[in-house]
Amino acid sequence: MSAVVNPIPASLAALLETGGARAAYQPVVRLPGRRVVGFEALARGPEGSALELPRAMFGAAIEEDLVGELDWACRIAAMRGALEGGLPGDMALLVNAEPDVIAARMPAEDAPLVLRAEGELTLVAEISERRLAERPAELMRAVTELRERGWGLALDDVGTDPRSAALMPLLRPDVIKLDMRLVQEPFGVEAAGVVRAVRAYASASGAQVLAEGIETEEHERRALSWGATLGQGWLYGRPTALPAPRTSRRDPGRALVQPPSPPSRLTPAQIVEAAGVRLRPAPKEALLALSIAIEQRALADPDPVVVLATFQSATHFTPSAASRYQQLARRSAFVGAFGVGMPSAPALGVRGAGVGAGEPLAGEWNVIVVGPHHATALIARDLGDGGPDRERRFAHVLLDDRELVLDAARALMLRIAGARG
Repeated sequence: MSAVVNPIPASLAALLETGGARAAYQPVVRLPGRRVVGFEALARGPEGSALELPRAMFGAAIEEDLVGELDWACRIAAMRGALEGGLPGDMALLVNAEPDVIAARMPAEDAPLVLRAEGELTLVAEISERRLAERPAELMRAVTELRERGWGLALDDVGTDPRSAALMPLLRPDVIKLDMRLVQEPFGVEAAGVVRAVRAYASASGAQVLAEGIETEEHERRALSWGATLGQGWLYGRPTALPAPRTSRRDPGRALVQPPSPPSRLTPAQIVEAAGVRLRPAPKEALLALSIAIEQRALADPDPVVVLATFQSATHFTPSAASRYQQLARRSAFVGAFGVGMPSAPALGVRGAGVGAGEPLAGEWNVIVVGPHHATALIARDLGDGGPDRERRFAHVLLDDRELVLDAARALMLRIAGARG
């Protein structure tokens, strides 16, 4: 006799009205000892219904325009289940969040539960790499707000989009989750590039590398050979109800979440000068050659990069500059241009951001390039000279200190999210 599938609730709206979203929990273990450090909460609908699996739920949510509402319902179910199940505060709880709606407003009636969870649990927002390159600035702003409330960040499905390797250090995830194909399928050139970029980021940042889809001892050996420090998969447990708290075979999951550093509200020139870097004067003619050389290096890079440039005014984003930056956008992970009067799309594939005429950034000329393995920037501040344009002097520095370049790039990326052209 075939199993009877309950078709109710037949719509996503009905599921949300009845509080039908729930969570199943899969352990995350420390490798190679396999001690549990936390659990990932996986979204589920009512058991036995047509909406039980997350793909069916979110497919219905797209059709009914309820993705934000469903995403919050699943997050709430994950936190409620963890609190009711007595998940210890030193164990990490990985909670999936849809990138497109991660900043959706929290339902007011759920605020007390969220505040309690943020106070009692070690929460880690898990977002997929698959949408990172499409809206990185908006995603950075949403993640920054979560970090300010004490959440950690896990970047999921790493290895599906090569552009994310350049964006990863700007987002600063605490946990990088390798896509399960990297564990389960033959190792190729593309996979090697992903693993190399992930290991470089983890080594520089202290982030943990988590290998998903570990089902066999061979999968685990492969994950360890790539530098994975955490594992998840059927070898360690399938998604199920949260197990009773245990004092053995546990490892503190709080160690996965690094203390957040507040985003800088300074401009790139202010950031490097605050770090004690001396800016030296040079005419615009000389700096123009330097800026074009940096752009050409970005074009020649074998990996997609992030390019962020400030032009003082949109009038300096000339047809020649537009042509160069449109070419950069065709092969880069992200290209942004800033200036007074800069439109939101100054060239095909380029994100524009307007700057107020009285803002300090309006007096800067910066070209910042961030790749998976290098970071370079020309940072320059207008000295206010008169005379011919190409003879105007700027205090400048050619910078290759990766952390300083990343700080400057993060500051610009956060500005671009809500900017007006």
